Amino acid sequence: MEKKKLVLIDGNSIAYRAFFALPLLNNDKGIHTNAVYGFTMMLQRILEDEKPTHMLVAFDAGKTTFRHTTFSEYKGGRQKTPPELSEQFPFIRELLDAYQVSRYELENYEADDIIGTLSLEAEKEGFEVRVISGDKDLTQLSSDKTTVGITRKGITDIEEYTPEHIQEKYGLEPWQIIDMKGLMGDASDNIPGVPGVGEKTAIKLLKEFETLENLLQSTDKVSGQKLREKLEEFKGQAIMSKELATITREAPIEVKLDEISYEGFDKGKVVSIFKELGFNSLLDKLGEDIGGDESEADLAEVNFEIPAEISGDIFGDETAFFVEILEDNYHYADIIGMSAVSEKGRFYLPAQKALESSEFKQWAEDETKRKVVYDAKATEVALRRRGIHLKGVIFDVFIAAYIIDPSANSDDLSTIEKKYGFRNVQADDAFYGRGAKRKVPDEADLAGHLVRKAISTAELRPLLEKGLRENSQYELFTELEMPLSLVLADMESTGIKVDLARLKAMGSEIHEKLEVIEQKIHEMAGEKFNINSPKQLGAILFEKLGLPSGKKTKTGYSTSADVLEKLADEHEIIRLILDYRQLGKLQSTYIEGLLKVVDPKTDKVHTRFNQALTATGRLSSTDPNLQNIPIRLEEGRKIRQAFIPSEEGWVIFAADYSQIELRVLAHIANDEKLIEAFQEGEDIHTKTAMAVFHVGADEVTSNMRRHAKAVNFGIVYGISDFGLSQSLGITRKEAGKFIERYLQSYPGVQDYMEDIIKVAKQNGYVTTLMHRRRYIPEITSRNFNLRSFAERTAMNTPIQGSAADIIKKAMIDMADALKEKGLKSRLLLQVHDELIFEAPREEIETLETLVPEIMENALELNVPLKVDYSYGPTWYDAK
Repeated sequence: MEKKKLVLIDGNSIAYRAFFALPLLNNDKGIHTNAVYGFTMMLQRILEDEKPTHMLVAFDAGKTTFRHTTFSEYKGGRQKTPPELSEQFPFIRELLDAYQVSRYELENYEADDIIGTLSLEAEKEGFEVRVISGDKDLTQLSSDKTTVGITRKGITDIEEYTPEHIQEKYGLEPWQIIDMKGLMGDASDNIPGVPGVGEKTAIKLLKEFETLENLLQSTDKVSGQKLREKLEEFKGQAIMSKELATITREAPIEVKLDEISYEGFDKGKVVSIFKELGFNSLLDKLGEDIGGDESEADLAEVNFEIPAEISGDIFGDETAFFVEILEDNYHYADIIGMSAVSEKGRFYLPAQKALESSEFKQWAEDETKRKVVYDAKATEVALRRRGIHLKGVIFDVFIAAYIIDPSANSDDLSTIEKKYGFRNVQADDAFYGRGAKRKVPDEADLAGHLVRKAISTAELRPLLEKGLRENSQYELFTELEMPLSLVLADMESTGIKVDLARLKAMGSEIHEKLEVIEQKIHEMAGEKFNINSPKQLGAILFEKLGLPSGKKTKTGYSTSADVLEKLADEHEIIRLILDYRQLGKLQSTYIEGLLKVVDPKTDKVHTRFNQALTATGRLSSTDPNLQNIPIRLEEGRKIRQAFIPSEEGWVIFAADYSQIELRVLAHIANDEKLIEAFQEGEDIHTKTAMAVFHVGADEVTSNMRRHAKAVNFGIVYGISDFGLSQSLGITRKEAGKFIERYLQSYPGVQDYMEDIIKVAKQNGYVTTLMHRRRYIPEITSRNFNLRSFAERTAMNTPIQGSAADIIKKAMIDMADALKEKGLKSRLLLQVHDELIFEAPREEIETLETLVPEIMENALELNVPLKVDYSYGPTWYDAK
């Protein structure tokens, strides 16, 4: 008979642990995901290690429980849950449903009580029970059948509390834990205990008197007059504290053991959530076949032709044209096939035959031959590598679908068509396979797949165009995103040159610095050891050098960055270790990483700009990500020295918008003080510091300005008091006051925030200045946490999205201006609010006038846009 094993998880506790153990992570929609990610990691580890037959995650139902009847101040000292964590609970619950793990909460009771009741019931039924929490209160449940795992630092380091371990650790039995809490109290739960009695004293007393009740009946036998008096004075409080700390094992739960059996997760639902949250590494761990169980056989039959020769006769006046590039990085991938659908018929075009056909090239480059495509940028870049410049594109299904609903951001045609109620295409992951199983099937199957894609492209066009017009977004599509896709294709194809010798030299320099630092660290430690080994490093720092540390875990001491930062003033070795780590990351991620993606034929890198990814409309870049080169460290900034012009005698010219999001905020909020500050050319951070701290301009210190800057930019991103306190290293109360004073100083901003939330509730979406939409269905949610996140999203999306639209418009206008004036200068990169060009020196004087003029007039606001520029022989020198 199979051994029955029940795993019970304290949901709130593990979520809290995950949130504070991991840095604040966001997915591309701006949703914080660190708690969900950490919770998922813990859940997967439990499933793999424990292999439960039954499982349940218990949550607290609310702030008030039956314990508040006994003591109204129970848990009274706890700070309000940060909204960045609160907004993640709905996703954790959704995740558990996808994993088909039962979850339960009970009004007036805590998760501990649910776990206590179920664990006792399971013990009686002969189950092996495993409890996972971050709260040591649950150790009282430990028995010969129940092991309680308590998380320590991080989320995967767990201390196992068995009766033997509790005896070894405290010299007590599990049931005595509540007596210990009665005596010493618990600050985290606001359980008072007996003042002046700590853990050591409580343990000593319980070893002598066994129970709290025995002790309180025999206080005359306690040594130490002061302690005796305290025990006598706070006798009632001690009994109450024990009562508060006692987990009830008779909660009126309705869930039964046979209802919480675990039989595996729903892969499709888990994959869907992972995709939504951007958990790509977890997607990979799920295995290759995540494309679903669709099959080609489920699709309607299609008829098509494979022409013996490629001629202009197969293309109509308007052709739905599809080019298949199987690999993600289309810069280097082969085109494996094409298809065309028009009034002339349905055709599969074998890749090699089409690419070698002069008639195909002539049609592709004919501006008058209208093409409807899927992902114009990728298509243009892939064809350009074969010497063909695609022209005449009038509609891009991929971009249109993204504009209509940026939250969908799927790059799979089958997903888009399903949304519009029809199905021609099998999902790529199902058709080609995934990971190691990914392969191109025989040409007959491939032909059918690609023709279906062209059919879907043709059928989606009128539906998407209708949606764009209904949303007042057709101009955004035709005047901004469509032209931009060709500008981006041009930038990607051009690439940016890398000085390989300089990059390798930097690698050598960093390697030498690492060796010097390593030697110094070893000298300070008095021995050689592996600095990258947390176990060895922990032993050196906390045992040999005696630096203050947290408790030692079974895997050693924590040597995470946050732990070391707090010790920076304790010993010189700490700063060296932090430098060593930062330099090591630069070496592996940015030096070696860049060298891997340089095109050996041109010594260039061709980053890919993701045009249809973010919910705000901002561009991102990949392979390599040139928007994330770290520039806070001088060594990081120096990596930009390796980016050089591709022509002799040319320079790199960089221009970036100054405080564009704050200027957009001033315009949208129509705040008089903000507008005045920008129109008068005042320093906005100094102006804010004056308002927030109630001081004159000459009294503003650098620290005041730093705080004001954080609030200014924080407001744009809908920052909370928790978020601001984290970034400034101040208390949440102080951060809250800063935000309050800011809004009092700029009443127009406060009015905007209130008004935009009303608009979002009324319409279900917010828009940018150029009518880009972001749908926010959670804005009317009954769930406070979801609604709070939605309100912050409503506030910051019009600002971030409008700033993104402005720089996109500037890119199009710049490309047109360079062409119109016959300049040789080229636009190479967009990095946040900055445009990077390469230019002949003789054109610099023209660019110094032209670039600011174009960028500052991309969109008319009621405050001036300001552009700063510089140039030099490398990207580094241009800053």
